[in-house]
Amino acid sequence: MPRIGAIYQPAFPPERFRAAVLAAEAAGVPELWLWEDCFRQGAYSAAGAALALTDRLRVGIGIAPMPLRNVALAAMETASLERMFPGRVVPGFGHGVLDWMGQVGARVASPLGLMREYVPALRALLAGEEVNTSGTYVSLDRVRLDWPPASSPAVHAAAEGPKTLRLAGELADGIVIPAGKSPEQIADAVAIAQAGRDAAGRAGAPEIVIFLLTAFGGADAETRALEDLRPWHPEADRARIAVGDPAGVAADVARFAAAGATAVILQPTADEPDIEGFYRSVGEVAALVG
Repeated sequence: MPRIGAIYQPAFPPERFRAAVLAAEAAGVPELWLWEDCFRQGAYSAAGAALALTDRLRVGIGIAPMPLRNVALAAMETASLERMFPGRVVPGFGHGVLDWMGQVGARVASPLGLMREYVPALRALLAGEEVNTSGTYVSLDRVRLDWPPASSPAVHAAAEGPKTLRLAGELADGIVIPAGKSPEQIADAVAIAQAGRDAAGRAGAPEIVIFLLTAFGGADAETRALEDLRPWHPEADRARIAVGDPAGVAADVARFAAAGATAVILQPTADEPDIEGFYRSVGEVAALVG
């Protein structure tokens, strides 16, 4: 069965973060994922706080925008957290929202070209290697981390379209797929990512992390979840969300696990009225699934 986690929506202000993190830990949520949405909270500062506040919670960064973060800085930040909190950091990187990248002067002409240069450099730096490369987007001259992690964490790449899915499968250790996909679309994405990995001659399968829009509750839960999702996915229907009590949500999780998801991260609506209560319910789902 898949790993279960939850998301801390950046729609909630940073001053609520401490209580939410402690609630997630107390509820038995296995992992908490953070976004680096412009212009809200910084993912690495929030991740460091969450790790320091807790004893067992894994923290996923899903995602930090590659155009916004120099690859050497990303490696330094990731390595520092991994050395302080071994095995509890799941780094994830992606294209970022292109309009936001344009607002800060970081939009690149080829997001795929950036990923092709960025992810191998990041993985090599985290492995303790000296990296020399001069590409269109990534230029490193004899760069080696002074304090690489003892064990390099798996680097995840966010992907949605077929070209990015194939490239992420080729380059990354895991794939992060945003909310709004049906189980059938997840199955197709898994196949595309695996084809990229196979073409690159890499053994095994990538981890498939999916975000699943979730609302706990009664009759209004489905309406609330679909209203949250449809501005991004107008075609969204019941098949693309998880709703109900913890047992019902666990049954929805099983549909996505059958499609190939190895980690299902439950995403609250932006107007979730009780984030601590949401995490308590996620802890119940994790117990049922686990």
